[in-house]
Amino acid sequence: MATDLTAPAHTRPDVAPIQRRTLRLLFATQIIGGIGVTIGIAVGALLAARIAGTAVAGLAQSAAVVGGALLAVPVTRIMTGHGRRPGLAMAYFAGAAGGVLVVLAAITRWVPLLFLGMLLFGGGTAANLQARYTAVDLAEPARRGRQLSLIVWATTIGAVAAPNFAALADHTTSGWGLPPLAGPFAFSATAFVLAAVVLLVLLRPDPLLTARRLAAADAPVAEPVGSAPVKVAARRGAGMRAAWRVVRERPAARLGIAAVAVGHVVMVAVMSMTPVRLGEFHDDADVLRVVGVVLSLHIAGMYALSPVVGWLTDRLGRRPVILGGVGVLLAACAVAGTAGHHTPGLSVGLTLLGLGWSGTMVAGSTLLSESVPTAVRPAVQGLSDLTMGLAGAGAAALSGFVMRVAGYPTLTLLAAIATVPLVALALRPVPAGAPDKED
Repeated sequence: MATDLTAPAHTRPDVAPIQRRTLRLLFATQIIGGIGVTIGIAVGALLAARIAGTAVAGLAQSAAVVGGALLAVPVTRIMTGHGRRPGLAMAYFAGAAGGVLVVLAAITRWVPLLFLGMLLFGGGTAANLQARYTAVDLAEPARRGRQLSLIVWATTIGAVAAPNFAALADHTTSGWGLPPLAGPFAFSATAFVLAAVVLLVLLRPDPLLTARRLAAADAPVAEPVGSAPVKVAARRGAGMRAAWRVVRERPAARLGIAAVAVGHVVMVAVMSMTPVRLGEFHDDADVLRVVGVVLSLHIAGMYALSPVVGWLTDRLGRRPVILGGVGVLLAACAVAGTAGHHTPGLSVGLTLLGLGWSGTMVAGSTLLSESVPTAVRPAVQGLSDLTMGLAGAGAAALSGFVMRVAGYPTLTLLAAIATVPLVALALRPVPAGAPDKED
């Protein structure tokens, strides 16, 4: 039976069954949404190359990344005012609209429509990213890392299944008169709509609204340290500027955002140019197979062990796992950068790269979520995803330039150097009296 959120404040809901139900729903919709997103990643560049030429194929993929980052802003504003359920649904509906526009662009061969569609298609990514935060709204402090990582891990199932669905969708819709490679985007749009409807109907009570109610019931009479920015944020709708003011006063929140963003920058910079590196010493007949194997190992490193990373985050603490993730990223850069024309060495490097990313992502996201009050949590999490997405897009763009000018080993060296500010921030002592935990 759903909990009545209009009940008197002294009536506390039984959180455990609500959290179990929330995790089951998020796990299922993460698989569905993950299939939709991965199909776009797998097919988007090929479709863009057919419509607009190879030169702009990469820009279409970047449009989806930027779209996912920018859509985090309106999505988190909806969550701030109305809860997780409508925010996640809006993100999936935006992704579905993008998929429809991409299909229309394939039919009309109109390039601007393709880019608009890919921008909106990023809504699927925005929803998948925000789902991990939804998993910790009602989680027990000792299990936050594990439950967040469980939702991250669910993405693996969708990513593995997606290629099969892409081929099936393309084959099925070819008989409907759709151009080649348009069908997978129609399938993605359907998957996004299904995920949105499931969340709208079944994600009740809303975990964020329930957490806020509990926080209000447990709030002390005295004003907590650092509460002024929280009041300002709530009064102004908890936008990005207000979220940044809250983060600026909380060292743990700053570390959480930095861990997510820096880990993503290192991962994207090295990963995006590894296929180019492999193309330097594999012929055209063999390179696609080799790239597929290497990137599969990389994705396995990112997601397959995330439950273990979550367990370590709860067991050892957030900061140690962040530092451990950075250490693995440095090892990845060293192995990949010195592998030369040795495919097994690059494979090991890319696997370590994914594992290091998992450490900074899971531990950083957990630390960020528990370091800010529930009143501004969605806005701060949206700020983190916006920062991560734009930083990743910038890293992808710059990595090509560095690769062309200085080569792959230099790229891995620069990626390793990019972790230095994060290490300094993680090792910095927390100032006495700093509001480092949720009020």
